[in-house]
Amino acid sequence: MSTNCNHDCSGCTENCNSRTPESFLEQPHAKSSIKKIIGVVSGKGGVGKSMISSLLAVNFQKRGKHTAILDADITGPSIPKAFGITERAMGDEEGIYPVVTKSGIQIMSVNLLLENTTDPVVWRGPVIAGTVKQFWQDVIWTDVDYMFVDMPPGTGDVPLTVFQSIPIDGIVIVSSPQELVAMIVAKAVKMAQMMNIPILGIIENMSYIECPDCGRHIEVFGKSHVEDAAMEYHLPVLGKIPIDPAIAAASDAGDIENLSSEWLADAVTVIENAVSQKA
Repeated sequence: MSTNCNHDCSGCTENCNSRTPESFLEQPHAKSSIKKIIGVVSGKGGVGKSMISSLLAVNFQKRGKHTAILDADITGPSIPKAFGITERAMGDEEGIYPVVTKSGIQIMSVNLLLENTTDPVVWRGPVIAGTVKQFWQDVIWTDVDYMFVDMPPGTGDVPLTVFQSIPIDGIVIVSSPQELVAMIVAKAVKMAQMMNIPILGIIENMSYIECPDCGRHIEVFGKSHVEDAAMEYHLPVLGKIPIDPAIAAASDAGDIENLSSEWLADAVTVIENAVSQKA
């Protein structure tokens, strides 16, 4: 510490141990009300983050919580399709308004702003990251108890922007049963640790197929390695989602809200308790 320190780091150029780290957190829209924010992440693509984000929001909504989904996967937005949303988001001089699903879940996704939902988003990283910040700052989120941020895969511009700009209360890591789960989880864990974001646990997707005749769990991708990864990083396994045609059918039909998803019942309880203790 400098002998002339006045404890105001804002205009100081000294690089001392007592220097307060600069915060990049952005404020939400002045009219927004958001209590808890959960990131849904993975170290690679194709593991089902959007589906898990949707199911978590639906499960919390069924428990009487007001939920929302901020779709931060700008180049691969799929949240509106799962909920059967076809209308575009509207705005005025106050801000942008999320589209509300049949059960009351508030959603903002780039597909709600495009003229055609099949139009590709051919943008460079800074523009994509800026769009995510706009979803946080310019959208008016009303009375949200739990917001789920559906993150793009990997550890690039957008995950970094989310972690730095939005006050995430914790993340859920989504993995698959293959042996590469160790790599998937490791990347997500290490980035969260670098950003000082609490890790709430792991959800394994495509975990097994349940035999319709005998109910036996058939491990299509071989023996699950999620417990090993969870043990290595001292994390709970929040749930295991099967390969179930009903999930794909509900997503394709835009009827995810009516899907029975008891696989995540324990996950909802653990997440709710964990972020409540953080308060």
